[in-house]
Amino acid sequence: MKVNANTIRPGHVIEHDGKQWSVLKIQILQPGKGGAFVQVEMRDVMTGTKSNERFRTQESVEKLMVDEKSCTYLYRADDSVTLMDTETYEQFDLPVGMIGGPVAYLQDGMTITLDLIEGKPVAARLPQQVTMAVTEADPVVKGQTASSSFKPAMLENGARVMVPPHIEAGTRIVVNTEDGSYIERAKG
Repeated sequence: MKVNANTIRPGHVIEHDGKQWSVLKIQILQPGKGGAFVQVEMRDVMTGTKSNERFRTQESVEKLMVDEKSCTYLYRADDSVTLMDTETYEQFDLPVGMIGGPVAYLQDGMTITLDLIEGKPVAARLPQQVTMAVTEADPVVKGQTASSSFKPAMLENGARVMVPPHIEAGTRIVVNTEDGSYIERAKG
């Protein structure tokens, strides 16, 4: 199905130059002169190689129809993750590269959405938000204003994230799995 390039989102699968590509990141850029364009970071479904491509925002792109399957994350071994189909309870391995950067936010028992084309996995998506504990947080620097300053913190998975000054070690926070940004303090 043909769609405008500005409607592409991470997780979509597109066809470009005769290959199937899984979209990892998008950025809409508006230069001072000329029309806006979309910078797309994508991974070849077959080979796993990454590429960056620019499309004009109104350019047509072939978006492939994918089937979605819900799976449960079981464990990670080196460069693969083991998932279980929630309907058939069948276990299978998936390359870590198919998940990309958000692989750091995998948690035991997490539900992952798997995109399939003709029964073959092409992309895996984590929930958009995950709750994690802060293990280290820098002290607040005197004189910083609370409204505009964030401080670095370390999460239980080893990822670094910028958090508001009131967040201390031991606090549980909600993090966006797509870009690793702080969303809010976890409730309860």
